[in-house]
Amino acid sequence: MRASLLVLAVFVGSSLALVCQEIDGRLTQIDVSNGQVFGVNSGTAIYTRYGNSWVQLPGALKHVTVGPAGVWGVNTENLIYKLVGGRWVQAQGLLKQIDAGGDQFVAGVNMQDNIFCLNRDATVTTRGGETSIPWNLLPGALKYYSCGPYSCWGVNSAGQIYVMKGVTPNACMGSKAWQLVPGALSMIEVSTDGSVYGVNSAKDVYRRDGVSAANPAGTGWTYLSMCGKSKHVSYDLGVLWVISLEDKILTCS
Repeated sequence: MRASLLVLAVFVGSSLALVCQEIDGRLTQIDVSNGQVFGVNSGTAIYTRYGNSWVQLPGALKHVTVGPAGVWGVNTENLIYKLVGGRWVQAQGLLKQIDAGGDQFVAGVNMQDNIFCLNRDATVTTRGGETSIPWNLLPGALKYYSCGPYSCWGVNSAGQIYVMKGVTPNACMGSKAWQLVPGALSMIEVSTDGSVYGVNSAKDVYRRDGVSAANPAGTGWTYLSMCGKSKHVSYDLGVLWVISLEDKILTCS
C-alpha cells in the first residue's frame, strides 16, 4: 500500500494536532511495546511487524498483547494463549481481553467484566498445560484493563475511567482501591513507559497528561486531533499507533 501523509489542522487549548502516516495492511486491534508490534485483523489472523512488512503468525486470536510479560492473546472462545518458543500454548482461564504491559505480569477481564491479574512468577513460568494458575481476582468490574510500570487503568461498561495504584510485579492487584478519574472512554492503553492513551465513544483519541510514578493518576486529558475516527490505540517509543474505523493502520507523532 502506498503510504499517505495526513497533515492535521492545529487545535488550541487542551488539544494537540498529530501528523499521521498510513502504513500498509488492515487490523482491528494492535499492541506495541519496546519496538515490537503485534495485531489481529477482522479474520482473527495474527501479525507482527518486521521492518516495513507484516509477517503472519500461526493461530487465530481476537486480541493480542505484547509487553514486558511477553506476548499473550485471547481467541473468539475467550481461551488464553501465550507465545512460547515460537508457538502458542494455552494457559488456564478465560478472558475476553488481556494485557502484557505490566512489569512482567499480565492482567485482563473476562466475559462478565471480572478483573484478573497474574503475578510475575506465575506469568514468567507459565508454559501451557497447567491445570491451574494463580489468577488474582480484583474488586470491581471493567470491560477493558491495561497496565504499565506503576499503575493499571481500566474502563467500565458505562465508560467510567479508573486507575489502580501501587501495582508491583509481585503484587499485581496493587492497593485494591480504585480511583475514579474524570472523563469517559471506551478503551484505554498504558504503554511500557507509563503513558496513557484512550478512545471515547465518539471515537476520538485522548492522552492523559502528568502521569508519573509520583502521580500515577496524572493531571488532565489532551484531545489528539487527527483525520477520521479511531477505535484502538497503542503507544511506544514516541509513536502512537492508531486503528481507524475502517481498520486502517496509522503511525502518529
